[in-house]
Amino acid sequence: MDELIDGIIAESSMISLNNDSLSRLPDSVIIPNYDRNSLTAGIVHIGVGNFHRAHLAWYLHRLMQNGQAYDWAIIGAGVREHDKIMRNKLLAQDCLTTLIELDPAGGQATEVTGAMIDFLPVEPENQPLIDAMARPEIKIVSLTITEGGYYLDSTTGKLDCGHADILHDAAHPQTPKTAFGAIVAALKLRRERGITPFSCLCCDNLQANGAILRQTVVGLARLSDPELASWIDSQSAFPNSMVDCIVPATGRGELELAQRLGIDDAAPVTHEDFRQWVIEDSFCQGRPDWHLVGAEFSDHVHLHEAQKIRILNGGHQILANVAEVMGVTTISDAISHPLIYGFFHKVLTTEIIPHVTELDNMPVTNYLEVIEKRFANPKIIDTVRRVAFDGSARHAGFILPSIRDGLAKECQIAGLALVEALWSRMCEGHRENGSVIDPNDPIWERLRNTASQARIRPLAWLEMDDIYGDLAKDKRFAPAFEQALHAIYTDGVAPTIQQYLEATD
Repeated sequence: MDELIDGIIAESSMISLNNDSLSRLPDSVIIPNYDRNSLTAGIVHIGVGNFHRAHLAWYLHRLMQNGQAYDWAIIGAGVREHDKIMRNKLLAQDCLTTLIELDPAGGQATEVTGAMIDFLPVEPENQPLIDAMARPEIKIVSLTITEGGYYLDSTTGKLDCGHADILHDAAHPQTPKTAFGAIVAALKLRRERGITPFSCLCCDNLQANGAILRQTVVGLARLSDPELASWIDSQSAFPNSMVDCIVPATGRGELELAQRLGIDDAAPVTHEDFRQWVIEDSFCQGRPDWHLVGAEFSDHVHLHEAQKIRILNGGHQILANVAEVMGVTTISDAISHPLIYGFFHKVLTTEIIPHVTELDNMPVTNYLEVIEKRFANPKIIDTVRRVAFDGSARHAGFILPSIRDGLAKECQIAGLALVEALWSRMCEGHRENGSVIDPNDPIWERLRNTASQARIRPLAWLEMDDIYGDLAKDKRFAPAFEQALHAIYTDGVAPTIQQYLEATD
């Protein structure tokens, strides 16, 4: 009854989020103190998801709160059909976002951010996006399009020039399908018009993400216009960056949380009480002074990237796959599970951390302690399903580098072999209780079919050479993987993990 009454009260007192309603929001909600009508665009951002709105857009908003960066406002963009849904939601509320910070002690802080001022129409040939990026006032084009969106050949790490989307954009550079094709088309227009190129800023979890973005953009341009490719390579900038903030997907709980605060926001964002952004200070047309609001400009981004990708992102995969198979639904519940935590902690401390370079201001063991506390935050309802999504890209980027380091240095790899076996077991498509695991990867059907074969012949999983390369032939890793997967199907997940934890190596 109390919940029903609370719902009635919240519904009757909710305020629809838009420019005109900002002054009527509850006093506890921080709102923009700047005139949004005076903002002008300096950034086009492709991929306006929750992470972007809780990270880059927040740093920029905070600068604006300090009376700065009014000419660096964000124009949102997307290249996929589903981006239209977010566009419609955000335009209906003047591109405002409610950010709700949740700390493990139970407190929360609510802030409405206003650094984004428009969202471009999403069209198949991306003409509105190309036109916007060609405008001279746009100095940065940033992206959050997921780790698997850069058209990399997982064996070579180079641009997959045989991918259908890349072949299309190379043959039809004026009507591209991809974000990168649109970037190339816009840069071509800028070159023809005598306009300096923009900087391309990757905000995805990829090591050397700026270098990867350069490789994709320049490589795609070279397929249709080698002279343009050389101009982009020499005149544009692709700074590397390391981004970090746990931002769950928005579901019913997040919508209801905003409503209980009195805000009718169609796309609110919850996030943890932690942010980190380390950026290489290499921009060809200037950049906002993000360091004044907590970001760090550094010449050692690669070390921060390696620490974060190996421990946080790799740790997420260690937790998520086993938790999914065991029927544990959130990351906080997974790390609170004694057996899963023991597995997570042992693999990280014995098989991943030995290959991570120490940073002066954050020893690796201290960093792991911080990560464990962040994962355990019960207020962040970060689902195992979200974290496990796109494992074909995430395992390749977050786990396999540690495996290769361990093999090269003749270190322990039994735990990492078990991590990969558990991913295979998850992709078989059923939890141990028999319930179905819904498709959760762009190549889910292929993974599910291969996992089914691997149940009988484990090496079938490692023979996906576009993911594993030559690991199926490695004399240490292949037998360790075979043994682990066989034990999972014969003895069960928990006994197999327990056996690993009890092993003295």
